[in-house]
Amino acid sequence: MPDNETTVPEPAPEDVRGEALNPVSRKLVPARYISVLPFTAAVAIAGVVLALIFHPAWWALAAAGIALTTFSLWIVPVQVKRIGWLETDDELLISKGRLWHQFTVVPYGRIQYVDVTAGPIAQTFGLQTVTLNTASSTSDSSIPGLPADEATALRRRLADKARERMSGL
Repeated sequence: MPDNETTVPEPAPEDVRGEALNPVSRKLVPARYISVLPFTAAVAIAGVVLALIFHPAWWALAAAGIALTTFSLWIVPVQVKRIGWLETDDELLISKGRLWHQFTVVPYGRIQYVDVTAGPIAQTFGLQTVTLNTASSTSDSSIPGLPADEATALRRRLADKARERMSGL
């Protein structure tokens, strides 16, 4: 590396510009379990039933289902813990993941509109997802697992900030 170049380490997701990211609700963990575990458990059960009725080779399917279920039980809390967001003066910062870390910076002036959605499982837990829509078709600017009142307040603040920045263009 030439002497005039320096590398600046990217901030840790938990600490951006000296501020901790806002976490999502821990209720997102059981909500995701409900949406994932029935399918992985069904694969395991189907493998056991097929192995007992037809052929022992189906135990491989049962083992795969058990492995998927175990992996899901481990990864879901890790994923939820790694989701964070932070409002700054000029942009919204969103951080997700560890192995496939995604750090998204959305300038308020780029926000076209803000969606707040909740599926049936999320509604049961009082959670909503805030999705930012920009001119870019490739951005993943969503914050899942926010309590409903917090999601509504965030949507309102982001829409106001976007309107203020857009009026200057």
